[in-house]
Amino acid sequence: MVLTASEVAPARRVVSALTQFACAAVVAAVVAAVGLFAFARVQWPTFNSSNVTQAITTVLQVAALAVLAVSVWMLRRRRWPWVARVLSWAGLSGLVTATLGMPLAATKLYLHGVSVDQEFRTEYLTRFTDSAALHDMTYADLPPFYPAGWFWVGGRVANVLGMDGWEAFKPYAIASLAVTAAVAVVLWSELVRSDLAVLVATATTAIVLAYGSPEPYGAIIALLLPAALVLAWGAFAPVCLSGGPDRHKGTPQGTRQGWGAVLGTGLFLGLAATFYTLYLGLAAFAVVVMAVVAAALAWRAAGTWRAVVPVVVRLAVMAAIAVVVALIVWLPFLLEVLGGAQLAGSGTATHYLPEAGARLPLPMFHASLIGLLCLLGTVWLVGRASSSRRAQALGLGVVAVYLWYLASLALTAVGTTLLAFRLEVILLVLLGAAGTFAFVDFTRWIVLASSDNPRVRWSLVAVGALGAVAFTQNIPQVLAGEITVAYTDTDGNGERADQRPPGAASYFAEVDETITSQLGRDRHDIVVLTADTTFLAYYPYYGFQALTSHYANPLADFPARAAAIAEWSELETPDELLAAWDAAPWRAPDAVVFRQNAEGYTLRLAEDVYPNDPNVRRYTVTFPKALFDDPRFTVTEVGPFVVVTRAGSA
Repeated sequence: MVLTASEVAPARRVVSALTQFACAAVVAAVVAAVGLFAFARVQWPTFNSSNVTQAITTVLQVAALAVLAVSVWMLRRRRWPWVARVLSWAGLSGLVTATLGMPLAATKLYLHGVSVDQEFRTEYLTRFTDSAALHDMTYADLPPFYPAGWFWVGGRVANVLGMDGWEAFKPYAIASLAVTAAVAVVLWSELVRSDLAVLVATATTAIVLAYGSPEPYGAIIALLLPAALVLAWGAFAPVCLSGGPDRHKGTPQGTRQGWGAVLGTGLFLGLAATFYTLYLGLAAFAVVVMAVVAAALAWRAAGTWRAVVPVVVRLAVMAAIAVVVALIVWLPFLLEVLGGAQLAGSGTATHYLPEAGARLPLPMFHASLIGLLCLLGTVWLVGRASSSRRAQALGLGVVAVYLWYLASLALTAVGTTLLAFRLEVILLVLLGAAGTFAFVDFTRWIVLASSDNPRVRWSLVAVGALGAVAFTQNIPQVLAGEITVAYTDTDGNGERADQRPPGAASYFAEVDETITSQLGRDRHDIVVLTADTTFLAYYPYYGFQALTSHYANPLADFPARAAAIAEWSELETPDELLAAWDAAPWRAPDAVVFRQNAEGYTLRLAEDVYPNDPNVRRYTVTFPKALFDDPRFTVTEVGPFVVVTRAGSA
């Protein structure tokens, strides 16, 4: 069969795009690897006690921005387009590597160390470093509930490189963000003019680095979301709107009137499902909003309900593709639930309402560079709503975010939330992308109004360039708190990067040696009950209880486990304790890592106290020492810890 010219062109475009995606990923990975390796070869001072790393970071950021500026100039002049593309990929990945890698160069930990949420993320990466099987991060014999995609890839990379999960977290997080930034350039290039694609990708990357990088797997979805929404609107627009594309290049018609965009949107939603459930929810909601608007426009234009059918079909195909991709990580959990497993009341992740989640974010009225960019974006979204598909797509995304916020605020009345505060970075990225387009349009209008005066043009270019430098060089200061924690937390080697005395985690290696030597089994065959759950982030033991209920697997029954631990502490003899362990519906602990005081051995546990803020209450249970005064237990003191192992435990 011979393909027609109209069929060959889209096929060539798909091949070209896939080739560029692969090349961009390789270039970015190489740049990140070389940069991080170079940073690690020098003994840098700590970021929180010296300005040296800030100075070097600024120099590297300016160099990366200069490379990006050259690539934009080459693309506008249509000179050596492939060289320009490679420069854009290298420049963006270099910007990510310099902005995050240099301030963290003197520590082995990533932003926020292993504190609070970063602890369970490190634990998850450690789990998949130890095994490729889809297991829960904490609980034995349970499939994962939290999306495993980013962590599984990172764990496998760490395993291949022979690194511990905690040690691989920082370089993997930075490299994955660098690769995503480069891939975003390619995606934008399929949607808008190539030089404009570099500009908007640079702006959104800088915003995500400043406000979303502590959560790297979420930051990846945030980086791709604006372009994905433009792609999604490109799937619906051909069946509801007339007229040509945007002046710059517009949304692609896709192969066969937008079906390529349908495929791309479905794949993005599937990727979001494997990385971050909340961002999947927002992205899917935004796409549904687009479908509703497209259906209404199609109905109004055609005057018949049949005009709505193509919109519904495209939405259904997107959903089907997304579900197939999502099943890669969600299938084990779904099979467990369908097999009759009970979902207990331990999934309380939505029980959190900080001040930022109790009001609507209005960044366009903040007196800052990001506020100014968001204000420009807001004006552009309103002004171009009827003439630009890009503005329509981004505007509908912004509307979806605000609707999500309002729904979250309303749901507080019934005892839950939609965690809307975590979507502020999404709002900033969408408005920042719109602001970039606005700056380009406004600049062009001003230049035209000045009769194409070159001095006016170069003045505006200088303002934009200086604004980019001002924003990017301030990113480490925006992240100063998270960077400081990376230097003050004790890492898996028992050291603090700021050279101060380490915390109790410095004894974890000895605790690990005690448990493995006394039980004689692999770590992943041992269940440890401990309140010092950072230990589980550094070593791939299974835990009997998670840090808090908010990230606990709903299949684990967090409240019942907490109640059981409290009941065990009230028993009087070793026989009663062992009988209770054997009668428990879960796999009993093989080892317990306690703290101790004058009254006995203690565990500091947590319970959900939403709607209070903070939403977690800590409480202590104390086990009498006599409970373990039995030859069936081995008790060993290790620094501030007391390690109890059960002889002959299965």
